[in-house]
Amino acid sequence: MVEEIKKEIAALEEKHNIKIVYAVESGSRAWGFASTNSDWDVRFIYVHNYDWYLSVDEKKDNIEIILPNDIDLAGWELRKAMLLFKKSNPPLLEWLKSPVVYKETLSTTAKLREAAEEYFNPKSCLYHYFNMARNNYEAYFKDEKEARLKKYFYVLRPLLACSWIEETGEMAPIEFDVLVNNEIIDPLLKAEINNLLIQKKNGVELDKGARVPIIDAFIENRITHFEQYIKDYQFTNTPAYSTLNNIFRSTLEEAWRK
Repeated sequence: MVEEIKKEIAALEEKHNIKIVYAVESGSRAWGFASTNSDWDVRFIYVHNYDWYLSVDEKKDNIEIILPNDIDLAGWELRKAMLLFKKSNPPLLEWLKSPVVYKETLSTTAKLREAAEEYFNPKSCLYHYFNMARNNYEAYFKDEKEARLKKYFYVLRPLLACSWIEETGEMAPIEFDVLVNNEIIDPLLKAEINNLLIQKKNGVELDKGARVPIIDAFIENRITHFEQYIKDYQFTNTPAYSTLNNIFRSTLEEAWRK
């Protein structure tokens, strides 16, 4: 499948006359709790040629294609990605940490990783992860005697990311097992989470099932905690565009160098 994904990436470059500077796996396969039939969520950053950026009219700044072989391709044009990076966009920051890289040919992403400390906004990321956790919990678990057990991962992971940011002031790692091993202290809770994780990885269909009280209690405690913590969190940071302008220009030069 990896070779097929690389072929699809090359086809996109040819079709749209672009250079894909970075392409990675996102979602459950990158997070570490994919099941045997999980989709392939490929995310990428691409750059157009000089003329595209020198035009007056505004143009589409993203590409999204869902292929019949469970490959979901979605990418952002470089300038769009840079503007989101300046806002400390969590999905983009996760792409830069993905353990599954399909393409990385230019220096762009290495420079963005170096600039991450300058542009990282912990409050913005806390809001993102907290809202994701709370919304998923309310959608799939609130007032339900049974629940879709695999959805626990989509509540736990963002909550553990919040805990990581709270403790370190840094962007959380992308891998779910790293978060569990570092942020879960209670051995019984960790055992229950790992039990669900093993089942999901082995292809067990974690559909409707009895709630797991120890996980529910942890989630509710953390949601209550972060609801107040984020309200009180103080952070101001207004990084300049200069670093990103330099990365943008150097990427264009590298991508289309004769």
